[in-house]
Amino acid sequence: MTKLPPSYTEPLPAAFYPASAPLPFSRADFGPDFQWGASAAAYQTEGAWQHQGKGPSIWDDFTRRKGTIRRNEHGRVAADFYNRHETDLDLAAGLGLTDFRFSVAWPRVLPEGIGAVNRRGLDFYDRLVDACLERDLRPMLTLYHWDLPSALQARGGWANRDIVGWFADYAQLMARRLGDRVPQWCVLNEPMVFVGAGHLLGIHAPGRRHLGAFLAAAHHATLAQAEGGRALRAALPDSARIGTTFSCSHLTSHRPGNANDEAATRRADAVLNRFFVEPTLGLGYPTAELPALRWLLERYQKPGDEQRMAFNFDFWGVQNYTREVVKFSPWLPLQWAALVPAKQRGVPHTDMGWEVFPESIYQMLKQFAAYPNAPKLLITESGSAFPDVVTDGRVHDVARKAYLQAAIGQVLRARQEGVDVGGYFAWSLTDNFEWAEGYGPRFGLIHVDYETQERIVKDSGRWYGQFLGGAAVTKERALAAAARTL
Repeated sequence: MTKLPPSYTEPLPAAFYPASAPLPFSRADFGPDFQWGASAAAYQTEGAWQHQGKGPSIWDDFTRRKGTIRRNEHGRVAADFYNRHETDLDLAAGLGLTDFRFSVAWPRVLPEGIGAVNRRGLDFYDRLVDACLERDLRPMLTLYHWDLPSALQARGGWANRDIVGWFADYAQLMARRLGDRVPQWCVLNEPMVFVGAGHLLGIHAPGRRHLGAFLAAAHHATLAQAEGGRALRAALPDSARIGTTFSCSHLTSHRPGNANDEAATRRADAVLNRFFVEPTLGLGYPTAELPALRWLLERYQKPGDEQRMAFNFDFWGVQNYTREVVKFSPWLPLQWAALVPAKQRGVPHTDMGWEVFPESIYQMLKQFAAYPNAPKLLITESGSAFPDVVTDGRVHDVARKAYLQAAIGQVLRARQEGVDVGGYFAWSLTDNFEWAEGYGPRFGLIHVDYETQERIVKDSGRWYGQFLGGAAVTKERALAAAARTL
């Protein structure tokens, strides 16, 4: 039996299902065109960090610094997806997935970030795309999932405005090489996380703690988000769908009705949920809630930037894991708001310390859909990290399975209320390197033994496969898949 966190009780699913959603629901309730997938990221899974001409990334550099990652772990091998991708795609196909979302390691194809192309790196993504198509998995390619080439960081990275052009050139390169076979593209993965955690809090690569670096990186990422979209649209067939992804959390006040907490919640919402969304719609930054942000950003904005930040995406990827409770804090300038940890509130939480609150998905779908001219929405990441125990070749991950069921129920709830949400991608296909948390938290539908690289489909993955009507997935099937590719 999986060991559950304190205060997490069974049975789990019923408490999370909305009364408005029919139970039990089935795949058919979502319609025939709904996309069912799982996601992965290059640095978190690929390994092969110096293989066949790949250049170093800021995460290769960051993980070499003592004390930055729990247990001083790193992604040099990770889940060895570079060498075992066919095994993992066999398992994904066996689950009945229709789609697989992955990212390209920028330094694998452009070791210096610009200039000379590493053909062997491009060849790997050629093989990966073809392997997806051979298994009837529709590929969704994310251009940037946080592994910036070290050579570009040496030139200022996201804090250097030149990165907008560097990124557009990289986007065009990938579109020219793979655009004939990849029908779906994501420009950026969660820009608020990589600029905030990497440039203001210093807990992610490149490890900076500087307000000016954060604001510069945030503005340049906003420009690159739109410019990358334009570069893709110019190079891709008209049928290609271009999107980008946003991290988000449903926010509630610590003391509902308290003026200070309510104002703090609005400010936090402007930063966490609106900062990168509204510029794409031509609305500019949400400075009404954060007046100080206006004059701080003026240092980095140039005439015409507000128009350059806008782009008509075909879809937004909504990436939600939890809600946050916000209180007023006089110790945090600019935002004057603090998040109250789930543990402090005594509510069920995951290994990441995040509150178990699947309804946050429904709330964020409703919030994003409320924008005039909002595009189609996809849940491009949704998942939970709980301890896993392997018992007789099985992983009975009760809590993760319950969360997955509840999250899908919340998507159906939004869809039944008219929200144009067209897909659900579980995070993640396999266990992986979880950034600053190392290999401790496990999100995967598929368990990875990092010493042997053995794969075991967890009970949550088995349920997902049954729900989707996929083939039975067993340990024997995983071993057979591995034998075909080694």
